[in-house]
Amino acid sequence: MKAKRIDRVLVTGGLGFIGRYTIDLLAEREYEVNILDKMEPQAHHWNRRSSKMGRPSSTVIIGDVRKREDVERALDGVDAVIHLAASVGVGQSMYEVERYVDNNTRGTATLLNAVIDRNPSIRKLVVASSMSVYGEGKYVCEVCGPAYPSDRTEDQLRDRQWEPNCPTCGRVLTAAATSEDRVLLPSSIYAQSKRHQEEMCLLIGRTYGIPTIALRYFSVYGPGQSLSNPYTGVCALFASRILNKKPPYLFEDGAQLRDFVSVFDVAQANLLALEKNEAGKAINVGSGTPSSIKDVARRLIGVLGARTRSYISGRYRKGDIRHCFADITLARDLLDYKPRITLEEGFKHFAAWAVKNIAIAQDRSKMALDELREKSLAI
Repeated sequence: MKAKRIDRVLVTGGLGFIGRYTIDLLAEREYEVNILDKMEPQAHHWNRRSSKMGRPSSTVIIGDVRKREDVERALDGVDAVIHLAASVGVGQSMYEVERYVDNNTRGTATLLNAVIDRNPSIRKLVVASSMSVYGEGKYVCEVCGPAYPSDRTEDQLRDRQWEPNCPTCGRVLTAAATSEDRVLLPSSIYAQSKRHQEEMCLLIGRTYGIPTIALRYFSVYGPGQSLSNPYTGVCALFASRILNKKPPYLFEDGAQLRDFVSVFDVAQANLLALEKNEAGKAINVGSGTPSSIKDVARRLIGVLGARTRSYISGRYRKGDIRHCFADITLARDLLDYKPRITLEEGFKHFAAWAVKNIAIAQDRSKMALDELREKSLAI
């Protein structure tokens, strides 16, 4: 029997950074969209008019995913759900534990209960997970082969021994692309809550026969990212400092490797996950190309036309990982996902938007760093 067409999609967190791009693609594909977003001030304070950004085919509900009545309203007439709503920020989650678990874990539980009650009307569930669920990425030891180290010790960090060591022989490891079969070792409350969201959705999907995909986003950047939220991505944080004539502040030696993926590609992955038949899996969404933090800072300084250099602090944050970048083989094979935006092209788009929006680029990085130091989370 041919599956019924999905006509209306609920996007939780749909007025957020990734949500707005996702809604644009859904509208282009002629889906009707319900949007549920509580307009969290930390993420939306720079644009309180975001609720006006819905397309004509969108129904915007300003509400909270933790409130059953709001979720019920948002699910009216819906065939599928893209669940993006979450509190974001690794460091902040370590001293606002209750808020992160409440928003991310309990919010997802409330949504899932409502979905269960409507089964089988919900025919697809896509949930935003995160690369943070891995903790450290995959490594290779020249003697022992593939290695999966746990967190670096306090002694290592104090001695500025930034690179992880082989858990078997103690040699310094070489970073490799991280695939989905890596054992999950979350190193923050945020990461733990994203693991909760992912695993809860996949479990309910299996139990009730709801096709479900968890997308593990890597470091997302792009136009529209909040330049004033110090707990957002490092690209926005660096851009905010550069636009305020301050140098990007780098922890450790700046050689940490990450996978920076354009929000355009992430929105495309959301659409592919909705429309493809694959289900029951967690899938990486990245560019597949590693970049060091100091290289990202250098590139942003260049495209923003600034005359500054990065400040490499030699300091560290507890719970930070050293390297993690994506193996996107599974996304290519199962979703036909192909990243379209190169880092060079993506940074040009991002920089052009940031310069036009310099008025909203309030540098709050010192405030965030002071909070981490006060809680003994940054040394």
